[in-house]
This record gives sequence, structure tokens and C-alpha cells, in this order.
Amino acid sequence: MTIRVNRRAALGIGTVATAGTVLGAAAPASAAGRPRVATTPARAAAQVAASYARQTARAGGNWQAYVSVADGTAAPLVAVADEADRRIEAYSVNKIAVAVAVLDKVDRGLLTLAQRVDVTASIVIPGGDGIFSLDGAYPSSITLGHALAALLTVSDDTAVRLCGLVCPAAELNQILVAKGFPNTQVQPVANPNRFYLGTSTPRETHDLLRALVSGTLLSASSTAFLLGLLRSPIAFTDGVRREMSSAERARVATKAGWFDTARHEAGIVFDAAGAPVLTYALFADGQAGADDFGATHPAVQARARMGCLFLTAVAGLAGAGPTHRAAAWQPSNGG
Repeated sequence: MTIRVNRRAALGIGTVATAGTVLGAAAPASAAGRPRVATTPARAAAQVAASYARQTARAGGNWQAYVSVADGTAAPLVAVADEADRRIEAYSVNKIAVAVAVLDKVDRGLLTLAQRVDVTASIVIPGGDGIFSLDGAYPSSITLGHALAALLTVSDDTAVRLCGLVCPAAELNQILVAKGFPNTQVQPVANPNRFYLGTSTPRETHDLLRALVSGTLLSASSTAFLLGLLRSPIAFTDGVRREMSSAERARVATKAGWFDTARHEAGIVFDAAGAPVLTYALFADGQAGADDFGATHPAVQARARMGCLFLTAVAGLAGAGPTHRAAAWQPSNGG
């Protein structure tokens, strides 16, 4: 049975026959368009593919993506492979790769999270995203751990420069190449300690995240630190995590990137036990509303709808690989 989906939503060859057939037999979506919980990875992959096709067609513009669903001890099922090897500007999604390179140096004993970096007036990017441009009092001194926390939660632009102080562009790119990510590279500039965030492909971003949760990319402590930032309550919530409860958000580690007309997001959905069950890399540009960097942008709205659909599709499945439990979160009233 052949299932017609959006021309961009290409199911993986190893999955297409299974997932396509299952999609034809799957239970109908709810009245709100939310699918029922899938009973098998193949059904989940089919629902994810259909959701991606529907939402990207609705949003318009250009999309490149790679999404997979865990399949027990076997290789994950490819749900979406849409121009997955196209090298594109990744923008702030590549802040994950920057953090990986810095933490690799931590793992090798060349840096520590407790060491301090100076935030000078000359290093602050005025008007950019984040918190350092709001301080209004320089110089200050923070730990490298603080810089990474700002980098991956509020996507602080100045934090990129702070990371460059301890991991110059050339070294950062060499680390990523050595780890198997030649297309995930920052763009050097004249100052060796500064760089633009550079490029990646949907497949490489997906594979970097898969390597992270499998424990092959960084040490256990660095892995836990990085994932803790990406799935924290203050990490990006306008996209995939927007229409989720706080408990559901804690099951998703995510990082978005936005610049010009581009609106990207990549991350991991964990099962209730903390094992990764779905990995996504969603890159979009060319939609309407280029001056809208909020939750009302068509691509961001599409990702919010996909987030609900993805989470529901895998809600009945067990993940695969090491478990990563979310840190305990307790609201505070000060004091």
C-alpha cells in the first residue's frame, strides 16, 4: 500500500513499507487532530511522518528535517528524511555543538566548569538574545558553567563569545570533526576567539543528539549537565514544548535557532523512565512573518503542533539506550 504524504516528507527506505502500511490501518486521529497513542514503533513513525507532512504544508516555506523513533534494541526507525543531508545555516541550534566542544575539553581536564571568564563591555553583544546584554554593569566575572547555562537555556549570544575565549573556532571545529561531524562547523572570523555559529545538516544534528544520549559523545557527568540544561523549565518553550504540561516539558530536551527568515529546532523526547524515544532535527526558512521571532511565526506554530503530535505518538513506547532522568524541579517563592 502506498501512502501519499507531502512531497518533502520522505520516510526512510527501511521504514517506508512498514510505516506506510501501518499508517493506512492506523486508528483515526482525534477530533483535535491529535493521533492516538501508537502501539508499535512503526505506527509511531507513521504518525510522526504524517504529522510532519501536514504541519509543514500548512506552514509553507522550506523545510529540511530528520526524525527517528526508537525501536527497542534495533536501529531507530526513520520517520522523516527530508533533504536530510543538505548543509544549511544552523544558527543557534549549533550552540549545542559549541557546548559539546567546550565540555569535551572539560572531560580531558583542559577546562573546568568552575573556572571563571570575564564579561567585559567589549565582549557583550548589544541587543542580542540572552541576559548578559541586560546587565548594564561591566566588567563582571562568571563561571564557565554559568556561561554554558546561559548559552543553552536563554540562548545567550554573548555566551557564544565567552565560549570562544576558552575554545577558539579552529579548535572547536577540529573537535567536532574528530567526533564525526564534519558538516557541523562554526564559521571563523578574523578574531580567532570569535565565530559565527555556522552550519550543520539535519542528519548530523540528529546524529549528534543520538550520540549524546547514547553516552558516546561526552562523559557521563558532561552528558547529564548538557541534557539538564536542554530540558530545564527555562529552556525553549515556544516551539515543540509549547503545548505541554510542565511534566511533559521535562521529557523533552530541545534547542531552537532563529535568524533572518530561519526558525529551527532540534531535540530529544524521553520516555517516562528517561530513555530517549524520539529524536528530531527540524529546520525551516522562507515562511511569512520574517520579522516575527515569537510564538506566532508559522514555522514555530507548526513545531508546537508537531510537538503535541510527536509526544502522543510515542507515549506508549519504551525508549532505547541509557536513561537520563530529569532533575527535580520545585517552584520557589524566594525566601
